[in-house]
Amino acid sequence: MDLGESVADAAIREVKEETGVTAAIIGLVGIYTDPGHVMAYDDGEVRQEFSVCFHARAVSGEPRQDNTETKAARWVDPADVPDLNIHPSMRRRINDAIAARPEPTIV
Repeated sequence: MDLGESVADAAIREVKEETGVTAAIIGLVGIYTDPGHVMAYDDGEVRQEFSVCFHARAVSGEPRQDNTETKAARWVDPADVPDLNIHPSMRRRINDAIAARPEPTIV
């Protein structure tokens, strides 16, 4: 989050920066923290993070990688999620989001 920015606005900005997709927040999936999930970056930075996961809908843009924080970006059918090679903590967030997905709205 940037100074003066809400967590929802930060999520929208980060999605745009990292994937090229403009998103609109439509709900909250959950807040996650796991002391066993430590992230180590190529530059030597190590963090134990928490994450706030939102339900969102795409407003515009097509997914693309930013080659910094996003190494791949694409739309995935929920039925294909079990076949993805992803960290178990990320899988939990995705599974929770799919299980509690809000009904689509027309805006």
